[in-house]
Amino acid sequence: MPIYFRNTPLHEPFTFDSAGNHWLQEPVFRPDGHIHYHYLQTETGVGKIEINGKSCLLEKGEGILLAPYVSHSYQNADTRNEKEWFTSFVTVTGCMESSIGTILGNRQILFTDREQGTEIARIIADSVRLFEHSPIDARQLSVHCYHFLMCFVDGVAAAALTDEPLYQRYVAPVIKEIETSYASRLTVRELSRQVFVTPQYLSRLFCRFLGCSTYEYLTGYRISKAKEILLASPHLDIQMIAGQVGFEDASHFIAMFKKMTGITPLAFRVMNRR
Repeated sequence: MPIYFRNTPLHEPFTFDSAGNHWLQEPVFRPDGHIHYHYLQTETGVGKIEINGKSCLLEKGEGILLAPYVSHSYQNADTRNEKEWFTSFVTVTGCMESSIGTILGNRQILFTDREQGTEIARIIADSVRLFEHSPIDARQLSVHCYHFLMCFVDGVAAAALTDEPLYQRYVAPVIKEIETSYASRLTVRELSRQVFVTPQYLSRLFCRFLGCSTYEYLTGYRISKAKEILLASPHLDIQMIAGQVGFEDASHFIAMFKKMTGITPLAFRVMNRR
């Protein structure tokens, strides 16, 4: 019953922070929710899920996706007959984690039926196999994560970004530049000049492929890097972190962090203190 965690630098728009299947599920209680989007699916047995005081059952092949910081708990629902509950699960992160809410229509809780669960179980199994090999194929894992998210988007066909010419010509080089220069005074106008298009057209492409504008991607990447620093350097002050991820003003950094995560940088650090 494997479980794997990402242990590589974060560069992809979307990827799995953790993944597992054939997992003998123990009771879990998260009053403050999970820090990432979290998906749980029953393989065998039955689970009881409690969310904000309401409960439901998760039968074989059924799953649930929870937004970050949604209070929840779950446990085996069939303790009387001593039947074990096995699950598959993933958590989602990425440089554009903050745009997932928009992609999912800002829904905090999403259920999947057995038909959807069959496809999602395949994606999880394929992702677990990628985690088993070192070094991990980060690009392919990101594609699997993109397909996973598309399972929750009504009427959207899941196409691999690597097969899209416009993405490869305009969006991919800009993402690479953001990864390299996010700590500098990088602007959308400067990024658009580098690929010889207008800022407006570049943002339309970002919205088409990633569900956000170029500015939102840049800001989201900076916030993702800030999260890593907040946890890796617990004694580093907020103003210093703001400067390291490209914000000239700490107040602007705090405001954008709260807008994208729902909490302040200090609250994020306290909540995830180990």
